Amino acid sequence: MRQYELIEKVKGYNPKADIGLINRAYVYSMKAHGHQQRASGEPYLTHPLAVAGILADLQLDDASICVGLLHDTLEDTLATYDEIATLFGPDVAELVEGVTKLSKISFEDKTVEQAENFRKLLLAMSKDIRVLLIKLADRLHNMRTLGAKRAESQRKTAKETLDIYVPLADRIGVHGVKAELEDLAFRVLEPDEYALIERQMTEWRAQDDLVGRVLTELKTKLAEAGIAADVTGREKSIASIYHKIVRKSLAFDQLTDIVAYRILVADKPACYAALGLLHDQYKAIPGRFKDYISAPKPNGYQSLHTSVVGPFNNRMEVQIRTQAMHDVAENGVAAHWVYNHIKAPEKGDDLGKENKAQLAATKAKGRSAPSPERLTEDAQKQPATNPYRWLKGLVEQLQGLEDPAEFYENARLELFAEHVFAMTPKGDVIQLPSGATPLDFAYAVHTKVGNHAVSAKVNGSVVPLRRQLENGDVVEIVTNPNQHPNPGWRELVVSSRARAQINRYLRQQEREEQVRLGREILEKAARRDGWRWDIKELGQLIKKLPVGQITETDDIFAALGQGRLFPRQIYEVLYPSAPVATPAQVVLRQLDAGKKPSKMNEGALGPSAALDGVMAGMSVHYAKCCSPLPGEEVVGILTTGRGLTIHMRTCRNLEQLADQPDRWLPVKWSAAAERGELRGFICRLRFHLRNDTGSFAAITSTIANQDANIIEIATEHRGADSMSIRCEMEIRSKDHLNRLIANLSGLKAMLRVEKIYGWN
Repeated sequence: MRQYELIEKVKGYNPKADIGLINRAYVYSMKAHGHQQRASGEPYLTHPLAVAGILADLQLDDASICVGLLHDTLEDTLATYDEIATLFGPDVAELVEGVTKLSKISFEDKTVEQAENFRKLLLAMSKDIRVLLIKLADRLHNMRTLGAKRAESQRKTAKETLDIYVPLADRIGVHGVKAELEDLAFRVLEPDEYALIERQMTEWRAQDDLVGRVLTELKTKLAEAGIAADVTGREKSIASIYHKIVRKSLAFDQLTDIVAYRILVADKPACYAALGLLHDQYKAIPGRFKDYISAPKPNGYQSLHTSVVGPFNNRMEVQIRTQAMHDVAENGVAAHWVYNHIKAPEKGDDLGKENKAQLAATKAKGRSAPSPERLTEDAQKQPATNPYRWLKGLVEQLQGLEDPAEFYENARLELFAEHVFAMTPKGDVIQLPSGATPLDFAYAVHTKVGNHAVSAKVNGSVVPLRRQLENGDVVEIVTNPNQHPNPGWRELVVSSRARAQINRYLRQQEREEQVRLGREILEKAARRDGWRWDIKELGQLIKKLPVGQITETDDIFAALGQGRLFPRQIYEVLYPSAPVATPAQVVLRQLDAGKKPSKMNEGALGPSAALDGVMAGMSVHYAKCCSPLPGEEVVGILTTGRGLTIHMRTCRNLEQLADQPDRWLPVKWSAAAERGELRGFICRLRFHLRNDTGSFAAITSTIANQDANIIEIATEHRGADSMSIRCEMEIRSKDHLNRLIANLSGLKAMLRVEKIYGWN
């Protein structure tokens, strides 16, 4: 791409483009990058020129073309934001800064940092979608020139492209960019499979000219029916062919839709007329018709899809659309920009040049032409529908998620899902991810409908909320004001919106319970120890308390309920000169007597799977220093930042907590845990055994026979006659451990078995 070629390309679709602005951006980029070179040894300027050329292929506005030329100047040169804003305007400067920030985002591994980076990416996209379009153009040229990098770097870039940028390009409808990115990444990541399919495609093309004969036949049939149309055939990408072969376990020779045939007509009625002709002339294949005109995809894509047995007994896929729909299908949100910022009819000109040409072509072929008003509506109204409104909606619904990992997971669910279309009884179409249930549908209608849903009627029949919906289902949600979400509902939904709303409700309920419990803890602790507090005093303590994330009094109560804050800490702030009483030994004696000195949890705490006396939702940890098991007497210690830690009552470390009785909670094992019905309790043993052949195997076999699960095993010492092995395993109860030790002790090679305390 050369400068004059870029200018000619831009003028070709936008005669009113500010060529002076684009030329200044070219000169500025050339001077800023100076003698910089790419990994291939080429002048660095070739890259921004190529990116601007890709954006011109998408027919974007002047500002986007300028940013294509300038997108690396802030990161790689001495250029500044203020300088770019002065020379090219704030719009260009903000876009350059946005693309620069995206370039610094890394998605190397699935960590919380990556999730936070993904959040930043979506937020940047939602502010101005051009940022993503420019970044995609940048990534596309980098993928085209990837061969200059080392193999390891190529694979890393290709994987990131496939995981992040290909789905995003697909979601915003930039089909050409998406297909090329996917193919380029596939060629790097699966070179053997790519080469095989490429060779098979070459051999397939050399066979009978079936595509040409089909095109001739379709054109003839449409002309005879008086339908003006442009008919083409396009091969599917190598990556998409490979995925279909794998997904459906087919051989290449069994594929029947390597080529997708496309029919472009003048307007929407002509789409349905062409569809009727196809179904009249050829046998339609059941279940393969989709109407994306009446129910567009989230990226704005509109078309009629059908599969028929063609004129030469060949199965073929046909797509029918208008030129305006085709532009959106190929360029997605880029087409949205074209129609709203470049090709929108001027005032007083109800019919754009493209529509006039389309009208003239229709009249020349003898078909009754649609009115100018219909053509204008078809070419202008449809693309004007914001094809990335889903993005802003997604960001809005995920804004309340504090956990970046949850944001990332919900965003991936929304970005990468296929879709199903269901309808309300009034005929409104609701778009949902594939596998969606009536509960997903309810939340798509309204959050309140979802929160109070009890059942659903699908096509007139009552069905459970877990039933999967199919295209065309008519869904009616039955609600009850007394119904509320519960944790099990998360297993009934697949949409990000439903999952986010359920989690939001559950978090709110959990917080309300924590606030209630915290207030009760503080009231009973103060009453027990003879001191007082009031709301006004608590409000004045917010900045003095030794715990973060507290901005109001309810936060204090919640921190108490979570175990991040203790009444003693509030007491010490309220009464800094008063001594602390109540020794922990008294607490233990009261526990021994069957009393509950910390009655703060009485009536407020419910059973969990393993323990009684623990609030639902409270984080529970088992102390490594003593590794308590069901069947052993235990006590709970509230631990800042960790929730509740369970110790054996004989644990030596409890002596260190003797002066902090407010942290002690009376807990006991649940009946299920006492019966040994639960798993997941960690125990550590050390084996001293003879160094005989088969000793190690005998140990692992015995552990397996006793239904214990080894997590980690290691040799500590190995001598000529004996060795010691330490083993970490899952045990169900104290009785289970005793049986295991008895069986291990009976082994011929075993000298001694001992439980390890405090092994990390």
